[in-house]
Amino acid sequence: MTHPGEEVEDGPTSAREQQRRLVEEYYADLADAGGPRKPVAYMLVGGNLTEIVRSFGYEVVFPEIVALNCAIKHESLPNILHAEAQGYGLDVCGYVKNDLGLQELGGKTPFGRIPPPDLLVCSFSGCYVYIKWWEALAEKYGCPLFVLDVPYMRDERPRSEEIEYVVAQLNEFIALLERTTGRSFDRGELRRMLAHSRKAEEGWVRYLSAGRRRPSPIEAYFEAVFYMFPINVLRGTAAAADFYDTVDAEVTARVRAGEYPVPEEKVRLVVEGVPPYPSYRTFWDFFRRWGAVSVAATYPKVGGLFDQGFLHDPDRPLESIAEYSMAAYVNQSWGLRRRLIASYAKEFEADAVVIHGIKSCRSFTAGQGDLRDWLIHEQGIPTLYLESDHEDPRYFAPAQIKNRMDAFFESLDRRRSTVSLPMVGA
Repeated sequence: MTHPGEEVEDGPTSAREQQRRLVEEYYADLADAGGPRKPVAYMLVGGNLTEIVRSFGYEVVFPEIVALNCAIKHESLPNILHAEAQGYGLDVCGYVKNDLGLQELGGKTPFGRIPPPDLLVCSFSGCYVYIKWWEALAEKYGCPLFVLDVPYMRDERPRSEEIEYVVAQLNEFIALLERTTGRSFDRGELRRMLAHSRKAEEGWVRYLSAGRRRPSPIEAYFEAVFYMFPINVLRGTAAAADFYDTVDAEVTARVRAGEYPVPEEKVRLVVEGVPPYPSYRTFWDFFRRWGAVSVAATYPKVGGLFDQGFLHDPDRPLESIAEYSMAAYVNQSWGLRRRLIASYAKEFEADAVVIHGIKSCRSFTAGQGDLRDWLIHEQGIPTLYLESDHEDPRYFAPAQIKNRMDAFFESLDRRRSTVSLPMVGA
């Protein structure tokens, strides 16, 4: 199995090649976007309003995804340093500094130029930094800013009054789009897009569910990140809906051929946290050398907890959008998040949990130390905590991280060989 970015064979089941083409087409379209004929909206991934915005003719930019693409191409540090030279502190989110530095440097990325926004849409779900980030962009560009106030998830399902509260805001947002674009809201067009979204979401869930197999035909953390682009960036389009049919076919072909993420699956993991994108391949190799495979992960759920039933519904357009927005992973209480992680460990028969903390991301990292203790002492699940950063390569210490991982996997190996101390899930 190749790493993201390596050459792959073209063919009817080459999901990577199809995904690469979708990325190239998306950035090519952005290069032509802007102006009155094709306005651009900036949005955040978690709990986003992609379908509503696209139904009014906007192209969509996700600065978080632009930032991770810069980082994985080793081009985030100049943007971060430029933002720090403008006064942004070391502890400010790396996504924010990459984006604001990138904007000041002209919007050039390894994939092409990112156009400035005509509209800023902030889905406030779990992170106060989002609002300040979008306020800084609004001040720079002088464009409208709409903030969707999303209630924090404390229960397993949103309450009726919370859904009504968000739907009322969605109607306000639609009215703003009508005034801004001069177009009337087309509910039929929105439903058509939501049908595409639903098909993509169901396909994405099928892919992630394949991690239950032994051995797992998927890598639910490293590979899943590669396959997240259509579900996060292109949701609401036919291209995203069809992409996961290709993925399904590829996973089926892997099982038939006996091709798996590692030659011999030795350790099954649940992974929590954002990847260290500047050292993505190095980090992945630290797992692969131990035969460790992520069978479930939380990070691929930042775009939506579709596997928990929060799917878009063309028959309940605004209500399902509201429910989806509230159920964003980073908008879940820690009680809900830790129970979800423990359930993944049980359902996917994982041997351990690995938590990757992000120095500059409070919404993902705050509480992870307590999560580790809870998993170890109350759930009996071996758990490793690591820390670096998702954007800033200065915080990735490969020797230190490798030593900690080697010691952890060695202890798991000894635990496996001790019959009186069976591994969790064994």
